[in-house]
Amino acid sequence: MPRYKVVIEYDGTGYVGWQRQANGLSVQEVIESALARLDPAPSGVRGAGRTDAGVHASGQVGHVDLSRDWRPNKLREALNAQMRPEKVAILLVEHAAEDFDARFSAKARHYLYRIVNRRAPLTFDSDRAWLVKRKLDAEAMHEAAQRLVGRHDFSTFRDSECQAENPVRTLDRLDVVRKGDEIHIFASARAFLHRQVRSMVGSLEHVGSGKWRAEDLRAALDARDRARCGQVAPAAGLYLIRVDY
Repeated sequence: MPRYKVVIEYDGTGYVGWQRQANGLSVQEVIESALARLDPAPSGVRGAGRTDAGVHASGQVGHVDLSRDWRPNKLREALNAQMRPEKVAILLVEHAAEDFDARFSAKARHYLYRIVNRRAPLTFDSDRAWLVKRKLDAEAMHEAAQRLVGRHDFSTFRDSECQAENPVRTLDRLDVVRKGDEIHIFASARAFLHRQVRSMVGSLEHVGSGKWRAEDLRAALDARDRARCGQVAPAAGLYLIRVDY
């Protein structure tokens, strides 16, 4: 069966997340339903990251095995036509090697978190960013964030229901940049724990607002205790923007 790599964009608002669940419509189900109408024996789609409900993607990657050969561009157009009016789009389809696995072949995953830092309420971005009204010090957030870069036990920033056997991860990048009223936080690693990025962002907000110092963030990491996490940032501000192979 030919295997294809697909690059996927979606607005996660209204979906229960990437993975199929019994409690609502998932992004995976949207794509698999479209595939079922195009191919007599679709095997389903495996994604590189299991994004939570409300989390978005501009560069999610999946792979799918189909029963017949498709021209990549034709498959992309057919899938997009079948998925209308859902807020899911296939950006790219490529032939893939038989051993390519969207999840296990990934070398790095890159996330963006958007904070809108202003007093006025959100309009266009009401489901696409975290509104923080109190003034945040992005430089202090960036300086503190560097305390988390490297290989650590991230138990403090791990969801209590995380199923990973090992809480140790290597965080390659955690940069904080202000762009006008927005603060962008970029996180990169080969793999993340469940809600790790949102947990780190929520704690960095404490630094930016002056509630914590950089030393407090590092102390929370070293405690390896979920109770020491500052808060969990809302799902709406998180985007899976790229996966490297």
